[in-house]
Amino acid sequence: MANLNGRIGGITQGYDVHADWNGERLSGRIGGRFEGKDIHLTLRAGDVDGRVGGTFAGFDADGDVTPERVDVRLGGRIDGDDVHLGLHGNRIEGRYSGRIDGKDVRLTVDGGHLHGRIGGVVDGKDVQLELGGVPPLLGALAAVCAYKALEDEQASDAAAASHSPS
Repeated sequence: MANLNGRIGGITQGYDVHADWNGERLSGRIGGRFEGKDIHLTLRAGDVDGRVGGTFAGFDADGDVTPERVDVRLGGRIDGDDVHLGLHGNRIEGRYSGRIDGKDVRLTVDGGHLHGRIGGVVDGKDVQLELGGVPPLLGALAAVCAYKALEDEQASDAAAASHSPS
């Protein structure tokens, strides 16, 4: 059994990532016990599918993960985000959530570590993960899932704060 462990984001605004990999299924938790989401991704013959979060507060993951590429849809057909990543040497680069409103993904595989950034200098999040035997592109997909979960949580908190009575 392999383990994926690390953090997406900073000390105060970030999520821990802890998941077990059995060679076919990545299962664990993004975030903490109360604020966060479960992650369950199954990878069989290049096809990945799964769920991040619960039945109501979460999103599906469906697409392809090969040793060279990730092409996955997070969320539904209408209200979802595409993830397109490619492995080039020790670099994983690509895009999350479209050409205009999307974010760049720039990660480096260094031994058993995956590090880099999703998003820009101002609005992005750092990625620091120990792969522990998890395929690098599956680890990168898990990082993007954690990024989306964190962004969704921050957007929900901001919406709640803007509608609270003064």
